[in-house]
Amino acid sequence: MPSPPTAGLLLIGDEILSGRTKDKNLGYIADFLTGLGIDLMEARVVADIEDDIVAALNALKVRYSYVFTTGGIGPTHDDITADAVAKAFGVPIDHDPRAVAILKAHYDPGMLNEARMRMARIPQGASLIENPVSKAPGFRIGNVFVMAGVPKIMQGMLESLKPQLEGGTPMLSANVTAFIGEGDLAKPLKEIQDRYREVVIGSYPFEEQGRYGSHLVLRSRDAAKLAEAAAEVEAMTGSLKASGTVRVWS
Repeated sequence: MPSPPTAGLLLIGDEILSGRTKDKNLGYIADFLTGLGIDLMEARVVADIEDDIVAALNALKVRYSYVFTTGGIGPTHDDITADAVAKAFGVPIDHDPRAVAILKAHYDPGMLNEARMRMARIPQGASLIENPVSKAPGFRIGNVFVMAGVPKIMQGMLESLKPQLEGGTPMLSANVTAFIGEGDLAKPLKEIQDRYREVVIGSYPFEEQGRYGSHLVLRSRDAAKLAEAAAEVEAMTGSLKASGTVRVWS
Protein backbone atom coordinates (compact mmCIF):
# COMPACT_ATOMS: atom_id res chain seq x y z
CA MET A 1 0.00 0.00 0.00
CA PRO A 2 1.54 3.36 -1.02
CA SER A 3 2.32 5.89 1.68
CA PRO A 4 -0.56 8.33 2.26
CA PRO A 5 -0.14 12.05 1.64
CA THR A 6 0.65 14.03 4.78
CA ALA A 7 -0.23 17.47 6.09
CA GLY A 8 0.91 20.06 8.59
CA LEU A 9 -1.30 22.76 10.09
CA LEU A 10 -0.29 26.24 11.23
CA LEU A 11 -2.79 28.10 13.42
CA ILE A 12 -1.84 31.78 13.48
CA GLY A 13 -2.92 34.41 15.98
CA ASP A 14 -2.10 36.04 19.29
CA GLU A 15 -5.74 35.58 20.30
CA ILE A 16 -5.41 31.78 20.27
CA LEU A 17 -2.28 31.79 22.42
CA SER A 18 -3.80 34.24 24.91
CA GLY A 19 -6.92 32.13 25.30
CA ARG A 20 -9.15 34.92 24.01
CA THR A 21 -10.20 32.80 21.05
CA LYS A 22 -10.85 29.08 21.52
CA ASP A 23 -9.64 27.27 18.44
CA LYS A 24 -12.31 25.38 16.52
CA ASN A 25 -10.36 24.77 13.34
CA LEU A 26 -7.91 22.01 14.26
CA GLY A 27 -10.51 19.33 14.90
CA TYR A 28 -12.52 20.25 11.81
CA ILE A 29 -9.50 20.19 9.53
CA ALA A 30 -8.30 16.89 11.02
CA ASP A 31 -11.69 15.26 10.33
CA PHE A 32 -11.78 16.73 6.81
CA LEU A 33 -8.32 15.44 5.92
CA THR A 34 -8.92 12.02 7.48
CA GLY A 35 -11.95 11.64 5.23
CA LEU A 36 -9.73 12.27 2.21
CA GLY A 37 -7.05 9.82 3.31
CA ILE A 38 -4.56 12.58 4.17
CA ASP A 39 -2.68 12.14 7.45
CA LEU A 40 -2.43 15.29 9.56
CA MET A 41 0.95 14.79 11.20
CA GLU A 42 1.60 18.06 13.02
CA ALA A 43 -0.16 21.22 14.19
CA ARG A 44 1.55 24.37 15.46
CA VAL A 45 0.22 27.59 16.95
CA VAL A 46 2.25 30.76 16.39
CA ALA A 47 1.77 34.39 17.34
CA ASP A 48 1.34 37.27 14.91
CA ILE A 49 5.10 37.62 14.49
CA GLU A 50 6.32 37.57 10.91
CA ASP A 51 9.64 35.84 11.51
CA ASP A 52 7.97 33.11 13.57
CA ILE A 53 5.36 32.48 10.89
CA VAL A 54 8.06 32.33 8.21
CA ALA A 55 10.16 29.90 10.26
CA ALA A 56 7.21 27.62 10.93
CA LEU A 57 6.15 27.63 7.26
CA ASN A 58 9.66 26.87 6.04
CA ALA A 59 9.84 23.91 8.41
CA LEU A 60 6.43 22.49 7.54
CA LYS A 61 6.35 22.95 3.76
CA VAL A 62 9.41 20.79 3.14
CA ARG A 63 8.27 18.08 5.52
CA TYR A 64 4.68 17.41 4.42
CA SER A 65 2.68 16.99 1.21
CA TYR A 66 0.40 19.88 2.18
CA VAL A 67 0.44 22.74 4.68
CA PHE A 68 -2.71 24.55 5.78
CA THR A 69 -2.74 27.86 7.64
CA THR A 70 -5.60 29.61 9.37
CA GLY A 71 -5.79 33.21 10.51
CA GLY A 72 -4.16 36.53 9.75
CA ILE A 73 -5.58 37.41 6.32
CA GLY A 74 -8.11 40.05 7.39
CA PRO A 75 -8.06 43.86 7.01
CA THR A 76 -6.28 44.95 10.21
CA HIS A 77 -2.66 45.83 10.93
CA ASP A 78 -1.98 42.53 12.71
CA ASP A 79 -3.12 40.46 9.71
CA ILE A 80 0.36 39.67 8.44
CA THR A 81 0.05 36.09 7.22
CA ALA A 82 0.07 36.96 3.51
CA ASP A 83 3.28 38.97 3.91
CA ALA A 84 4.88 36.16 5.90
CA VAL A 85 3.95 33.57 3.27
CA ALA A 86 5.40 35.77 0.50
CA LYS A 87 8.60 36.08 2.50
CA ALA A 88 8.78 32.31 3.09
CA PHE A 89 8.54 31.71 -0.67
CA GLY A 90 10.79 34.62 -1.59
CA VAL A 91 8.24 36.34 -3.84
CA PRO A 92 6.79 39.87 -3.91
CA ILE A 93 3.27 40.66 -2.74
CA ASP A 94 0.83 43.23 -4.08
CA HIS A 95 -2.84 43.82 -4.80
CA ASP A 96 -3.97 40.99 -7.06
CA PRO A 97 -6.34 42.09 -9.85
CA ARG A 98 -8.42 38.93 -9.42
CA ALA A 99 -8.88 39.52 -5.70
CA VAL A 100 -9.57 43.23 -6.24
CA ALA A 101 -12.31 42.35 -8.72
CA ILE A 102 -13.92 39.97 -6.22
CA LEU A 103 -13.95 42.61 -3.49
CA LYS A 104 -15.26 45.33 -5.82
CA ALA A 105 -18.13 43.09 -6.83
CA HIS A 106 -18.92 42.30 -3.20
CA TYR A 107 -18.81 45.72 -1.53
CA ASP A 108 -21.17 48.60 -2.17
CA PRO A 109 -19.63 51.74 -3.73
CA GLY A 110 -17.49 53.59 -1.21
CA MET A 111 -17.21 50.62 1.15
CA LEU A 112 -14.00 49.18 -0.30
CA ASN A 113 -11.63 51.26 1.81
CA GLU A 114 -7.87 50.94 2.25
CA ALA A 115 -8.21 48.47 5.10
CA ARG A 116 -10.43 46.09 3.13
CA MET A 117 -8.12 46.37 0.16
CA ARG A 118 -5.46 44.69 2.32
CA MET A 119 -7.41 41.48 1.79
CA ALA A 120 -6.61 41.66 -1.94
CA ARG A 121 -2.84 41.50 -1.33
CA ILE A 122 -1.70 38.11 -2.66
CA PRO A 123 1.85 36.73 -3.11
CA GLN A 124 3.00 36.62 -6.71
CA GLY A 125 2.32 33.27 -8.37
CA ALA A 126 -0.41 32.21 -5.96
CA SER A 127 -3.82 30.91 -7.02
CA LEU A 128 -6.95 32.03 -5.17
CA ILE A 129 -9.06 29.95 -2.80
CA GLU A 130 -12.75 30.71 -3.15
CA ASN A 131 -14.50 32.18 -0.12
CA PRO A 132 -18.23 31.48 -0.47
CA VAL A 133 -19.05 33.16 2.85
CA SER A 134 -17.50 36.64 2.91
CA LYS A 135 -15.82 36.63 -0.54
CA ALA A 136 -12.31 37.83 0.44
CA PRO A 137 -10.23 34.96 -0.96
CA GLY A 138 -7.58 32.79 0.55
CA PHE A 139 -4.74 31.59 -1.63
CA ARG A 140 -2.50 28.70 -2.49
CA ILE A 141 1.19 28.93 -3.28
CA GLY A 142 3.21 25.76 -3.76
CA ASN A 143 1.89 23.20 -1.31
CA VAL A 144 0.66 25.85 1.17
CA PHE A 145 -3.03 26.70 1.51
CA VAL A 146 -3.75 29.98 3.32
CA MET A 147 -7.22 30.30 4.83
CA ALA A 148 -9.20 32.56 7.14
CA GLY A 149 -9.32 31.97 10.88
CA VAL A 150 -13.08 32.45 11.33
CA PRO A 151 -14.38 28.86 11.43
CA LYS A 152 -17.36 29.30 9.10
CA ILE A 153 -15.23 31.06 6.49
CA MET A 154 -12.39 28.55 6.85
CA GLN A 155 -14.81 25.66 6.37
CA GLY A 156 -16.15 27.19 3.17
CA MET A 157 -12.63 27.68 1.84
CA LEU A 158 -11.61 24.15 2.77
CA GLU A 159 -14.58 22.68 0.93
CA SER A 160 -13.84 24.75 -2.17
CA LEU A 161 -10.28 23.48 -2.46
CA LYS A 162 -11.15 19.78 -2.08
CA PRO A 163 -10.67 19.12 -5.84
CA GLN A 164 -7.06 20.29 -5.52
CA LEU A 165 -6.14 17.73 -2.87
CA GLU A 166 -4.86 14.30 -3.82
CA GLY A 167 -5.93 11.95 -1.08
CA GLY A 168 -5.14 8.35 -0.25
CA THR A 169 -6.89 5.35 1.23
CA PRO A 170 -9.12 6.66 4.04
CA MET A 171 -8.23 5.76 7.60
CA LEU A 172 -10.84 3.57 9.29
CA SER A 173 -11.48 3.38 13.02
CA ALA A 174 -13.15 1.21 15.64
CA ASN A 175 -13.85 1.97 19.30
CA VAL A 176 -14.13 -0.22 22.38
CA THR A 177 -15.14 1.36 25.68
CA ALA A 178 -14.46 -0.41 28.97
CA PHE A 179 -14.91 0.73 32.55
CA ILE A 180 -11.49 -0.65 33.36
CA GLY A 181 -8.44 1.39 34.32
CA GLU A 182 -5.53 1.78 31.91
CA GLY A 183 -3.17 0.14 34.40
CA ASP A 184 -5.06 -3.14 34.07
CA LEU A 185 -5.42 -2.85 30.30
CA ALA A 186 -1.86 -1.85 29.46
CA LYS A 187 -0.16 -5.27 29.29
CA PRO A 188 -2.79 -7.23 27.29
CA LEU A 189 -3.38 -4.20 25.03
CA LYS A 190 0.32 -4.03 24.16
CA GLU A 191 0.29 -7.74 23.34
CA ILE A 192 -2.53 -7.15 20.84
CA GLN A 193 -0.72 -4.14 19.39
CA ASP A 194 2.41 -6.24 18.90
CA ARG A 195 0.40 -8.75 16.86
CA TYR A 196 -1.26 -6.11 14.67
CA ARG A 197 1.38 -3.77 13.28
CA GLU A 198 -1.06 -2.58 10.59
CA VAL A 199 -3.35 -1.18 13.29
CA VAL A 200 -2.64 1.79 15.56
CA ILE A 201 -4.19 1.30 18.99
CA GLY A 202 -4.61 4.16 21.44
CA SER A 203 -5.96 4.21 24.99
CA TYR A 204 -7.71 7.30 26.33
CA PRO A 205 -8.85 7.39 29.97
CA PHE A 206 -12.06 9.12 31.02
CA GLU A 207 -14.21 9.79 34.08
CA GLU A 208 -17.98 9.75 33.90
CA GLN A 209 -20.15 10.38 36.96
CA GLY A 210 -17.59 8.88 39.31
CA ARG A 211 -16.83 5.92 37.04
CA TYR A 212 -13.44 5.52 35.44
CA GLY A 213 -12.69 3.79 32.20
CA SER A 214 -10.80 3.75 28.92
CA HIS A 215 -11.75 4.47 25.35
CA LEU A 216 -9.72 2.09 23.21
CA VAL A 217 -9.45 3.46 19.68
CA LEU A 218 -8.13 1.37 16.80
CA ARG A 219 -7.20 2.91 13.44
CA SER A 220 -6.08 1.27 10.22
CA ARG A 221 -6.39 1.45 6.44
CA ASP A 222 -6.77 -2.34 6.36
CA ALA A 223 -10.44 -3.10 7.10
CA ALA A 224 -9.89 -6.83 7.71
CA LYS A 225 -7.01 -6.35 10.16
CA LEU A 226 -8.94 -3.59 11.93
CA ALA A 227 -11.92 -5.89 12.46
CA GLU A 228 -9.69 -8.69 13.74
CA ALA A 229 -7.84 -6.45 16.18
CA ALA A 230 -11.06 -4.83 17.42
CA ALA A 231 -12.55 -8.27 18.07
CA GLU A 232 -9.48 -9.22 20.10
CA VAL A 233 -9.63 -6.01 22.13
CA GLU A 234 -13.29 -6.55 22.88
CA ALA A 235 -12.67 -10.15 23.90
CA MET A 236 -9.76 -9.05 26.09
CA THR A 237 -11.84 -6.51 28.00
CA GLY A 238 -14.57 -9.08 28.50
CA SER A 239 -12.05 -11.60 29.81
CA LEU A 240 -10.64 -9.08 32.28
CA LYS A 241 -14.10 -8.28 33.59
CA ALA A 242 -14.89 -11.96 34.04
CA SER A 243 -11.59 -12.75 35.75
CA GLY A 244 -12.38 -10.74 38.87
CA THR A 245 -8.73 -9.69 39.12
CA VAL A 246 -9.28 -6.09 38.07
CA ARG A 247 -11.52 -3.36 39.35
CA VAL A 248 -14.45 -2.72 37.06
CA TRP A 249 -16.57 0.43 37.44
CA SER A 250 -20.18 -0.30 36.62
